[in-house]
Amino acid sequence: MTDSRIALAAGNILGEGVQWDDRGQAVWWTDIVGRTLWRLHPASGEVAHWDMPERLASFALCDDANVLLLALASKLAFWRIDSGELLVLMDVEPGKSTRANDGACDRQGRFVFGTLHEPASGPKQAVGGFYRLDRHLQLEHLPLPGVAISNSIAFSPSGDVMYFCDSLDKRIMCVDYGDTLGEPRVFVDVRAEPGEPDGSTVDADGGLWNARWGAGQVVRYTPDGTLAGVFEVPALQPTRPAFGGPMLDRLYVTSASDGLSAAARGEGDGALHTFEPGFTGLTEPRFAGAPPSGRAWQDARAIR
Repeated sequence: MTDSRIALAAGNILGEGVQWDDRGQAVWWTDIVGRTLWRLHPASGEVAHWDMPERLASFALCDDANVLLLALASKLAFWRIDSGELLVLMDVEPGKSTRANDGACDRQGRFVFGTLHEPASGPKQAVGGFYRLDRHLQLEHLPLPGVAISNSIAFSPSGDVMYFCDSLDKRIMCVDYGDTLGEPRVFVDVRAEPGEPDGSTVDADGGLWNARWGAGQVVRYTPDGTLAGVFEVPALQPTRPAFGGPMLDRLYVTSASDGLSAAARGEGDGALHTFEPGFTGLTEPRFAGAPPSGRAWQDARAIR
């Protein structure tokens, strides 16, 4: 057990993408289904949130503190916090029944993200992919297996290993990572465990922390894939952990109420949770690219 408490009863439908802004000393996350970006300053309790032009799946902090890189459902875009203006970069998998999903910056400041299949009918299929946006705003399709629900994107402290998964496959994979990628291999097989692997983060010792959707747990694995801790979260569907706080010694965990009946939904479902896990994290990498000059920013409301 942990001293887990609710940091904010946000009432998120699908809270996700949580990360810590070390410069602003704030927690950022998204409610994908609610199409809302959230920010909490834990020291003061100040909360802010912004409506997004479409579902916001994941995002990255940028060197410019007033700009975020957004992985919206159908496109990548830069977004200005103060004005709400949007600069669309490119569509994501146009013509396919997919949307953007989990994403994180690698240690070199490139944004890596995956997609999720949204079929008109029938089960999800592994038709999505993984992508990398570099500092020059060039998008690369990574040579990784097709995916139905991309998740668990995280990087080792040195940046030479990438973790990822297809939640439906229930195996967290890893791959030797750099400008080129090695052959994917199984990091942990959780098909016999409750729930599904969702989002992940890595601590300063190289341990991988994974939110286990449907099991109300965040689990830690050592770099060799050994299970080293199971932490209960008072939410059935935790989605992603992130280290935060001035010393990076608190874990923040987003959660979802999506799909839960009113009778099954508890106070913690859809809340932002926090606890002290006994480990410290790493500073969140920022996206190394910048908005191109000479491009017109738009009122985000016009993109809806």
